[in-house]
Amino acid sequence: MAQGDVVGQADGYEWPKEQEVLDQLAQWQDLKFGVILHWGLYAVPGIVESWSICDENWITRDATKTYQQYMDWYFGLAGQFRPTDFDPSQWAKVCREAGMRYVVFTTKHHDGFCMWDSKETDFTIARHAFANDPRRDVLRHVFDAFRAEDFMVGAYFSKPDWHSQYYWWDVYAKKGRNVNYPVDQHPWRWRQFTDFTHRQVRELFEGYGPIDILWLDGGWVCQENRGQDIDMPAIARMARGYNPGVLIVDRTIRGPYENYQTPERSVPDTLMHHPWESCVPLSDDWGYVPRPRWKTPQRVIATLVEVVAKGGNLLLGVGPTPQGLIQPEVVERLKEVGRWLEQNGRAIYGTITTPHYHDGDVWFTQSKDGRSLFAIFVPGEEAAPVTTISWSGNLPRKGQKVRLVANGRTLRHVVKDGRVEVTLPMPMSGPVALEVK
Repeated sequence: MAQGDVVGQADGYEWPKEQEVLDQLAQWQDLKFGVILHWGLYAVPGIVESWSICDENWITRDATKTYQQYMDWYFGLAGQFRPTDFDPSQWAKVCREAGMRYVVFTTKHHDGFCMWDSKETDFTIARHAFANDPRRDVLRHVFDAFRAEDFMVGAYFSKPDWHSQYYWWDVYAKKGRNVNYPVDQHPWRWRQFTDFTHRQVRELFEGYGPIDILWLDGGWVCQENRGQDIDMPAIARMARGYNPGVLIVDRTIRGPYENYQTPERSVPDTLMHHPWESCVPLSDDWGYVPRPRWKTPQRVIATLVEVVAKGGNLLLGVGPTPQGLIQPEVVERLKEVGRWLEQNGRAIYGTITTPHYHDGDVWFTQSKDGRSLFAIFVPGEEAAPVTTISWSGNLPRKGQKVRLVANGRTLRHVVKDGRVEVTLPMPMSGPVALEVK
């Protein structure tokens, strides 16, 4: 992810024109909950993904090393990345039990280290410490495991590549997030980088498809920024030659190749009517770190409910360990989220928004046929159990009943002075999903 960048409320959305893309976009919007898995060299020492090799002024790194010594150490982690416990089936089962429905996997982060057996570079997991393991072509095993659990699969791909001499050229010393040489003075070198990028994307679609989502990170790589044009129209034509309905997410670049927008570490302030996805890590970091601060299951559920009520999807970030497993603390939290969704998922999956989408601690969704309204009570994490839930707007009409989504139990309710008050069968701590029908 673009560490340090928080993409706020988006605008300027352009709907796709291709019917196959619109159809797949509608299917994706119904899924509501996905996982993004950051896994790469940065997992070995448990540091923030890729960014420590960038020389921007917000970066901190080991002060006992010169910059070049640090770079050599970091790229040398390829010789230590040997995930002998690598078990993508465990990842897929954990995510399925969490109620997730789609996955985005980091095929290559900004450091350029490939998690598939790329023929375009030796800087891949398949050519270093993991080279003699039959699972060395990691991406194939990850996608196979998640497809076996009926997930929509997405390939995260970094447009910048800080390992490539066609992007960070050692002739120039400065190495910020952008290309470090003037593109207009070295057009041949930039053309080599563009061709390299196209060939790598082709490898993904040709060898690891069908891919449902091409999730492109590094939005600073664009024509408007230092002439960093990688010919997105050609990439889109190529990708859709393999899968006509593939969703292309050229993050933060408004226009025809950002089929849904991706506010990062944030939720938009209001309901939005175009496709979008909040990207939020389960801890403070996208990848594995040794001493994380976890979000609680209640907070994840609360975020999911708010996102869906505002018309979006939630993409939750999880970082497998350097050994190749999702750790027990993550499993425990995700299972609790999954238990809630197993009972209350009808209020989340396949729903649409309502014009009146929020009132206090209550968020609203509805079924596509409009027959069921869902009111989801989400109190603060430390709130005491409640015996009643009340809201204004979206009031039950005469003859309608209010039921617990979890078990279908009909609840007593009273409408008075523009509010409804629902009596619960026992004191309950949220989130609590109700159906009005």
